[in-house]
Amino acid sequence: MRICLVSETWSPDINGVAHTLKQLSTELLQRGFTLQLVRPRPAGQAHGADGMSAELQVKGFSMPGYHQVRLGLPAGRRLQRFWATERPDVIYVATEGPLGWSALRAAERLEIPVVSGWHTNFDHYCRDYGIAWLSPLVTRRLRHFHNRCAGTLVPTHRQAEELTSKGFENVRVMARGIDGETFSPAHRSPELRASWDGDEHRPVALYVGRLAPEKNLDLLRDTFAAMLAARPEMSIVVVGDGPGKSSLEKALPDVRFTGFIDPQGLARHYASADIFIFPSISETWGNVVLEAMASGLAVVAFRHAAGAELIDDDINGVSLPVGDEDGFRDAAVTLSQQPARYGRLGRAARERALQYRWPAITDDFLAALNLAREVSDETTHPCRV
Repeated sequence: MRICLVSETWSPDINGVAHTLKQLSTELLQRGFTLQLVRPRPAGQAHGADGMSAELQVKGFSMPGYHQVRLGLPAGRRLQRFWATERPDVIYVATEGPLGWSALRAAERLEIPVVSGWHTNFDHYCRDYGIAWLSPLVTRRLRHFHNRCAGTLVPTHRQAEELTSKGFENVRVMARGIDGETFSPAHRSPELRASWDGDEHRPVALYVGRLAPEKNLDLLRDTFAAMLAARPEMSIVVVGDGPGKSSLEKALPDVRFTGFIDPQGLARHYASADIFIFPSISETWGNVVLEAMASGLAVVAFRHAAGAELIDDDINGVSLPVGDEDGFRDAAVTLSQQPARYGRLGRAARERALQYRWPAITDDFLAALNLAREVSDETTHPCRV
């Protein structure tokens, strides 16, 4: 099967979409599938993606005020020429930006089946960025996009139920996986903990992710401040970057901010901490929750996305109802004072995380693509049925 991936973002971009597509493409290439890629031209020096039989790079632009996020411009004619020459059996459109819409229209003209991904809660982002009035319009627009596809893949069962209740059709679940060797307690580094002024008797709390409004940074700030007030000797480390970094640094002068770090360093940071704090409720999944759990950390998160799918409260993490911000802050403070408990939760968290492996996730992905092909064949060539 020849599969074309269409995405506004690709490795080495640091975000959930790029990470998921990298893992899927690696697994698919190992199985011998032929992959194509359509994406915006990378900023700076152009380079091709590894393993692709064909690649089309289109013009792109950076989001105003958020240069890490790039979008592709519409390229309908180029896409039709590309797919007329290198026709895929099925197309996976991962993002609903201008390039994604353009790809959907081109695929419809060429009668190539399309499966779409739901990787970003754009309607939630409207509220986070002060334009909540746009949320109903965004939802309608997204529904129109996804219902033109043969299927839409979402990461959790709760998300599938929610979208179906809003009129989205053919919604299927494809969770996210983890590499249990890359993210493992085996990478714990006493030297790294010492550089944070931590040891085995003083806990280390960690946050990993974009530092942007949709990540609930006000609660992150308040939670870390409360933890330090209760245990001044503990260390807190923030990995990531974004428009909210400077204000957090001013509010939390005793917290260590690393910016983005390389994958190997990230695995050591996870494994060298004890508690993972994740207050965001904008995720469709939240890869960092799964990475932290696989690394043996006790995670404090809301009952949302991966936090709802993976965490059983006080069994393999701490899970709070969405909206209970006081409870979230208090739970994090309490946990930081209970080393035996966060050690127990961290060990159970790894056992739970290892149930999510990329080979099984890829099987779900391929099942959705094969179904789209079968339905397309029945529609286009009814005599074959």
